[in-house]
Amino acid sequence: MASVIVLPEALIKNTNKEEQKELAEFFNGISKSASEATILTVEEKFERRLTEEISKVNARISETKTDIIKWMFIFWVGQIGVLVAILSLFFKH
Repeated sequence: MASVIVLPEALIKNTNKEEQKELAEFFNGISKSASEATILTVEEKFERRLTEEISKVNARISETKTDIIKWMFIFWVGQIGVLVAILSLFFKH
């Protein structure tokens, strides 16, 4: 990524082409390192937030699994009760 640095007139008048080039490279380096630092900070925050959200989702999935298993057993007990009642009525007559 090439950055375009426009040097102020005072610097252009008081410096030669080589010095202007070095100044532009210096400012580009500062700009690039600041951009990289910002990107790293944002990446770290994003990863931390993503990890937190994933752990919340995993906790909710775990709760949901527990609820589903609980209701499955309640359903099975009810079904067994109904089946026993039907079979007992069938075999009594």
